[in-house]
Amino acid sequence: MAQETIAILSPGDMGGGVGAALVRHRHEVITCLAGRSAASAARAERFGFRAVSDLDSLLAEADLVLSILPPEFAADLARAVAAAMKRSGHTPPYADCNAIAPETARGIAAVFEGTGAKFIDGGIVGWAPRPEGPPTRFYVSGDHAGVMDVLEGKGISVHQTGSDIGRASAVKMCYASISKGTNALHTAAMTVADALDVGDVVRAEIGESAPAVMERMRDSIPRLPADAGRWVGEMEEIAKTFASVGVTPGFHQGAADMFRLLDSTPFGIETRETLDRSRTLETTIEACVRNLSRRDAAE
Repeated sequence: MAQETIAILSPGDMGGGVGAALVRHRHEVITCLAGRSAASAARAERFGFRAVSDLDSLLAEADLVLSILPPEFAADLARAVAAAMKRSGHTPPYADCNAIAPETARGIAAVFEGTGAKFIDGGIVGWAPRPEGPPTRFYVSGDHAGVMDVLEGKGISVHQTGSDIGRASAVKMCYASISKGTNALHTAAMTVADALDVGDVVRAEIGESAPAVMERMRDSIPRLPADAGRWVGEMEEIAKTFASVGVTPGFHQGAADMFRLLDSTPFGIETRETLDRSRTLETTIEACVRNLSRRDAAE
């Protein structure tokens, strides 16, 4: 039996990695590159995607569509795909796998009402799949989430979380609130410490009393600028999630601001592929302090 054709929109870091894993497991992976950058096109080619000319053509071939892109673009993409479904009559299942609030997921699900397409709410936890790495976790929910089991064991571990749209997104939001939120807090604390000229003392104390925290900061903070711009929207979705149940959104509104600061440094132009892996925590924080001062002066 032929393997399913899976469409991925779009071939960014995570989407590219997921697609590459599926190609390795003999799936046909297609994408539409209209409006995408040259870097995305090159990544798609490198990972073995086949590009089609437009969304109508993509839907005509796809057995499953995975939306994997920064959360601020999720709703616009869903509307474009739903319009193409109505125009073309092709309605493969559509899985929104983006870092969005449960409320946002439910709003996107509503976009597909009347199209005849099955909608799946998804949330991805972990790094993009790698040949020798652990499987990337896909949390999924909705009445039709079972269609995602086709991804199981292909560099991906699929976790069913129930029939309600928004449950998978809730898992992603709560998890990322800790993982990425902690990275933002660490960066904020080190930026304040250096701005107050006590950075060396604070780092020495953390190294003595909480060495695992110091090790994490040294490993993670220099890598954050490469992702910071993409994570602003995710922090805003987490803030929305917290507010929906009466918990302050302030934690992650602040985290979004820290990621904006990291993105504004000279290192914000990096990608995971071009990241300077020799850069230190101290150099990264120095750039944050410098840009913080510039921002304050501008205001």
